[in-house]
Amino acid sequence: MTIDELLQTPYWVIDILPKQVPASSPGQYFAVERYFLKGQRLADIKQRHINMVLKLNCYRDLSIDEEPETNPSPERIAEEMLQRYLCLLVDDAMIVSEPDDVTMTVFNPNRELLELIEALASGEGLYVWQPPQQ
Repeated sequence: MTIDELLQTPYWVIDILPKQVPASSPGQYFAVERYFLKGQRLADIKQRHINMVLKLNCYRDLSIDEEPETNPSPERIAEEMLQRYLCLLVDDAMIVSEPDDVTMTVFNPNRELLELIEALASGEGLYVWQPPQQ
């Protein structure tokens, strides 16, 4: 599948929160999100994202965008995740990472891959949840 095709498939969010915050939530989601998007706090979250992806790469081949190279170096994966919008292709699925976001998104994972991602995310203090389908 191409990246454009994968973007049209069911997806799950890899997040610092265990589920989607409802629009009617009495809390202060946007203020808390702004807090986590600053400086070292965001850097810490991105490092957890990188750790999860690198651990996933111990179990599965992955490639960046639609490049022919499989399994680029851990240093390259980490550097790219910190610098730009990135599509990581794994099996018939894709993980999208953005350098200035506290979430990542995984598109089209099969059950086995999703379970592996959930376990690895949990080890990094992250959660995996699926938003309501439209």
